[in-house]
Amino acid sequence: MKESPITSFINKYFLHFNALSLLEAAKSYKSHIQKNGKMMLTIAGAMSSSELGKILAEMIRKDQVHIISCTGANLEEDILNLIAHSHYKKIPNYRDLTPDQEKEILKEGYCRVTDTCIPEEEAFKNLQKHILDVWKIAHRRKKRYFPHEYIYQLLLKNVLEPYYDIDPENSWVLAAAKKNLPMIVPGWEDSTIGNIFASCCIKKMFSPFLVKNGIEYMMYLAKWYQEESNKHKIGFFQIGGGISGDFPICVVPMLSQDIGDKSIPFWSYFCQISDSTTSYGSYSGAIPNEKITWGKLDKNTPKFIIESDATIVAPLIFAYVLNM
Repeated sequence: MKESPITSFINKYFLHFNALSLLEAAKSYKSHIQKNGKMMLTIAGAMSSSELGKILAEMIRKDQVHIISCTGANLEEDILNLIAHSHYKKIPNYRDLTPDQEKEILKEGYCRVTDTCIPEEEAFKNLQKHILDVWKIAHRRKKRYFPHEYIYQLLLKNVLEPYYDIDPENSWVLAAAKKNLPMIVPGWEDSTIGNIFASCCIKKMFSPFLVKNGIEYMMYLAKWYQEESNKHKIGFFQIGGGISGDFPICVVPMLSQDIGDKSIPFWSYFCQISDSTTSYGSYSGAIPNEKITWGKLDKNTPKFIIESDATIVAPLIFAYVLNM
């Protein structure tokens, strides 16, 4: 196959240090998939607000990602971008803002994520009223679902379609919903929609039982890993640190050590993009070899860490994998 422009550029110029780590990680990712492997993608930070969906949606459609673990913020912020993008405000000089200017942004009805301000009214309020309807239906039917399943239901009902403010092909959550892609959303309750659900429970509108919890997510992931690792090698591609990566990577030692299933294979590929450098007990900055001691990776597992900005690195790796 002829090399695409981005693939050719990376192969020619990404030769040392973090650039070489990027190249080797991308090559190994591609090789892993070509050998019938599957890939877990974990998403921390504000990657949805950085519009990663423009390329991640294509990765999902082209079967280059097979299960996702993300924060509740990334789950909802992709949808907020889908329905309210033109109402967002860019602030390139965000580093220069004073506390008074930050307060003014709040008064104007925005929530700032680095250089991007999300509009409260057009984004959060519109999503809130429709997710409430989905929760109410489940409440009436005495059904309970995972957080991502409620979002999938909402998207597949097409009730948000009149609000679409970008090409829906650029929404990774919508692409995932259409494929019913397996998903893990650990710590969902700390997201805005999670906070709203908690407030509904405090007001006695719903019971917390309506939303399946983190332990059930771990059980769901364990079942998925047991079934899929019988047929495929499973890789782990981590964007950032935090709970979206810490939670799912533990499924392997949980199954092998706590369940006692010694046949469970290690993760077969590992790559992390991180701006958290190795320091004093920082799990996000831990080098991959430390995970060998926890029974997550084997000594021969292909391991990569790219200490850089994920908004630059992730699209380049995905473009390489997609031969763009």
